[in-house]
Amino acid sequence: MNTDIYLNCKIMVVNNFWNAQVTIRKEVSDLFPVIAVAFLRGSIQNSLTNPDLWSLILEKSNGIAGSMDEESIRKVEAISDGKQAYRHLGKDPNRYRLSAEALLRRIVKGKGLYPISSAVDALNLVSISTGITIGAFDSQDIKGDIELGIGLPGEEFMAIGRGPLNVERLPVYRDQLGAIGNPTSDSERTQIKVSTTEILMLITGFYGDKGIGNALKQLESLLTRFCECTKCTTGFISSVII
Repeated sequence: MNTDIYLNCKIMVVNNFWNAQVTIRKEVSDLFPVIAVAFLRGSIQNSLTNPDLWSLILEKSNGIAGSMDEESIRKVEAISDGKQAYRHLGKDPNRYRLSAEALLRRIVKGKGLYPISSAVDALNLVSISTGITIGAFDSQDIKGDIELGIGLPGEEFMAIGRGPLNVERLPVYRDQLGAIGNPTSDSERTQIKVSTTEILMLITGFYGDKGIGNALKQLESLLTRFCECTKCTTGFISSVII
């Protein structure tokens, strides 16, 4: 795994193929002093669902369905930490569920997952395997720099597959045009499409980088195998910013 770590007391550059920077706002790092944000970036050949990848997803889903229930999902460390972070921000984690938790709940309720595209399916496989929520973006649709902040009252956000989402008090990634993602849902504007060729994926560890390195390795391996991810680069952003 090609891991690049960029540290600077004011700003951290994690991606240069859209000439932008990613920062964590002080309002977030003050609440979560050991927060870790990881990234994966690269070029891909996305496609409709790959049959071999979907076979892996079905195999994993069957194992989860036979071994987990809603209570055990809540005890997965990454999910428990994310729900605690939402409570700390004043957001109800049972009303605004982490995307990884929502995927696992679909499986244990017998609803299963549905195919989207190879890149998104790979992300979903990592999420259900680790309980870690992953934000995924088409880099060519990102405008300017990205900041991780806290959602504002009335802030506009169109969530993928669910329409307007109240992001007030949610941890929110924003570019120059507005919010693009949070641990509950990503934005329609910057979502990965079958035609996407440049990707950025972000993982937020509110209480440190527990398990994130392993998730990055799995993600990179799947994207390389099923999406021909070239020059796939991963790394971490530190918690000390503006």
